[in-house]
Amino acid sequence: MSNLAKTMDTIADLHKSHGVKQKGGKLYTQVVHRMEAFRRIHGTDFGLDTEILVNDGKKVVVKAIITDKDNRKVGAGMAEEIRGQGMVNTTSALENAETSAIGRALASLGLAGGEYASANELDAVERKTEALKEEPVEKPKIQFKDIRQKEITPEERRERHEEKIPDFDHWCQQKRTKDQLDAYYNDSQSTLNEIKEHNPDLYKKAIQVFVKYLDKFERKENG
Repeated sequence: MSNLAKTMDTIADLHKSHGVKQKGGKLYTQVVHRMEAFRRIHGTDFGLDTEILVNDGKKVVVKAIITDKDNRKVGAGMAEEIRGQGMVNTTSALENAETSAIGRALASLGLAGGEYASANELDAVERKTEALKEEPVEKPKIQFKDIRQKEITPEERRERHEEKIPDFDHWCQQKRTKDQLDAYYNDSQSTLNEIKEHNPDLYKKAIQVFVKYLDKFERKENG
């Protein structure tokens, strides 16, 4: 793997300049920065593919595989997220699990962010453990005061929806086939429908992201 040592050095520098402080004071270099360094140095020498192993409405399990030009598997990682546990997993459990799986796959090549586990995994251990301990119980009736406390303003909702546009673009860019793009689009329907209901203008921008990458695959198929 040519230049892999150079990539390790680059990520070590990123760890100092872009490291995010985690619980306990340790620094973690996010997957997006490691992936950018990986592509900048290696270009298309390596392929990265993700596969959904479980998506049953309660949890998602994703596997990430890194292959070389000869299609040999040189790195892999898996991640699990529980839907509804935490703000991110309420709307984006699949994307969260995919990010973690990619982070672990990179770490298997020696391109870790300071810990072999991803930042999301490190932060989620306690949350997942508590969720698995929970037994089904009858949910109490929600009073009006509880509903008001959980409401978000239109401005907050729009800000959250605006943040999803670059997320869509980032994950569309990672897809290597039209089928993968289709699967990601289907998995994003609940989020897209929410955006469409509250911010139609942002919905158009989100759809344009998917169309952009769909056109790219179709041009590739048509030679």
